[in-house]
Amino acid sequence: MTIRIGNAPCSWGVEFAGDPRNPDWRDVLRENAAAGYTGIELGPVGFMPEDPPQVADALAEHGLELIGGVVFRAFHDPAQWEDVLDGARRTCDALRAHGARHLVLIDSISPRRAPTAGRWDAAEKMEPGEWGAFRDRIAHVARMGAEEYGLTVGIHAHAAGFIDFEPELERLLDEVDERILKICFDTGHHSYAGYDPVAFMERHVGRISYMHFKDIDPAVKADVIARGTGFYDACGQGIFCNLGEGDVDFPRVRRILLDAGFEGWCTVEQDCDPTIAGTDPLRDAMANRAYLNSIGFA
Repeated sequence: MTIRIGNAPCSWGVEFAGDPRNPDWRDVLRENAAAGYTGIELGPVGFMPEDPPQVADALAEHGLELIGGVVFRAFHDPAQWEDVLDGARRTCDALRAHGARHLVLIDSISPRRAPTAGRWDAAEKMEPGEWGAFRDRIAHVARMGAEEYGLTVGIHAHAAGFIDFEPELERLLDEVDERILKICFDTGHHSYAGYDPVAFMERHVGRISYMHFKDIDPAVKADVIARGTGFYDACGQGIFCNLGEGDVDFPRVRRILLDAGFEGWCTVEQDCDPTIAGTDPLRDAMANRAYLNSIGFA
């Protein structure tokens, strides 16, 4: 049984392809390899060139495998459906071109949800009709990825979207066929939402196809939830600390995965703003790899 450890461009602050603050994609690949990772995610489609040979050559130069890619778009907004489909199709094309396996679906941040991230009781809920259409849009893209492209598709709960809290995630899992939709489980976002990631994994490990490793600083979490701080401002305040320094029990996470016979990739995602003084993505990537080594993720 093999568990492999990768990283993602968001650990270098890459959230949107067109952001002028983004580092050069080749620098991200180089630093990712230098920090000891053998795989990397695509990042938002368009961050890396949509030219398979160019990217393939760069991956090979650094001994990296492309793990998967994320569709982080507004599934909650029917007016943005064409944008969701465009991002999904382009991501699937890129993953298939490089033999990557994992397509991750994330409902992006909604202004209706941003002030109540981490607070289930205060968060606005969808009405039944809105929920049904939202669920069907997710299922449509999941079916496309699984059946047209042969990818393993996972839903990823995310702070300030409409799949943020555990009841929403479990409702979606109940209503969408497991054959087309599995779980990309993010330990940090689950903690951010106010739930125990270990307890969730113990109940649902059989449906988890892919892992995102993220840790949460409990003091920062308490402060941003109390203040209704926006997600990206919370990232700037360091809510996602280095692995092993927050409230996620990673030794227990490892044990659950091993006991379940999990094989495949676990990807570090430490969302950050690299323009803030003192932020050093390469340093953090190296520290996170060293921590995972120290608890048995060789």
